[in-house]
Amino acid sequence: QVQLVESGGGSVQAGESLRLSCAVSGFPAYTGWFRQAPGKEREGVAVISSVNGRTDYANSVKGRFTISRDNAEKLVFLQMNSLEPADTAVYTCAASNRWYGSTSLDVDHYNFWGQGTQVTVSS
Repeated sequence: QVQLVESGGGSVQAGESLRLSCAVSGFPAYTGWFRQAPGKEREGVAVISSVNGRTDYANSVKGRFTISRDNAEKLVFLQMNSLEPADTAVYTCAASNRWYGSTSLDVDHYNFWGQGTQVTVSS
């Protein structure tokens, strides 16, 4: 069983930064960040493998977002820089205890979810 508790989020202006944190209990194969904007499907944003530390990102956030982990504190972070209004969404931390390969941004591969945190970027 994996439990996830997010913190961070909030409202910022375009171009500013935010950092989301996810406290992870248990030993998942991957931990990822997903987001869902109003009227849109949930999409994978970034993932980090617990096995080898490999990361992967959605094309829309490459070069702006960075996922990292603190193994000692069992935290996973999402550093979001150069935020844009299109990044506005509910961001949710998720984990999978199943192995699908080095990384996965497939929503269907994740079986544990946090409660979500709102990120709002205004222009």
